Amino acid sequence: MVDSIDAVTKNGGLSEEVVGLILLPIVGNAAEHATAVTVAIKDKMDLAIGVAVGSSMQVALFILPLLVIIGWGMGLDDMSLSFDLFQVAVLFVSVLLVNYLIGDGKSHWLEGMLLICLYFIIAVCTWWYPSPNE
Repeated sequence: MVDSIDAVTKNGGLSEEVVGLILLPIVGNAAEHATAVTVAIKDKMDLAIGVAVGSSMQVALFILPLLVIIGWGMGLDDMSLSFDLFQVAVLFVSVLLVNYLIGDGKSHWLEGMLLICLYFIIAVCTWWYPSPNE
């Protein structure tokens, strides 16, 4: 899957940002999404939210810093924690909304719809946001 990203971005008309921020999380975490939906259908929302938030925290707190350290060891200057303003804004708004939604310990369909709408807004903004190479 990862090897085909170059072909998709060069021939398919998609930018690397759209593939990395929108498509890869959906495809790569399909099993976690299925687990969260399955337990949510069984009315175990604490477990569903724990699966969703836990996987995001795992990526943010372990995998991303590990990849940066590996990139430094390999001499790759592109792999750093230097984010542009758009990426920081997306992270800030996402963390703010998720914190607000899970803060009361309850959930309902409108909170899920808010998260889906935020994902759609981020996808649209990522589609139209110019890549750093342009």
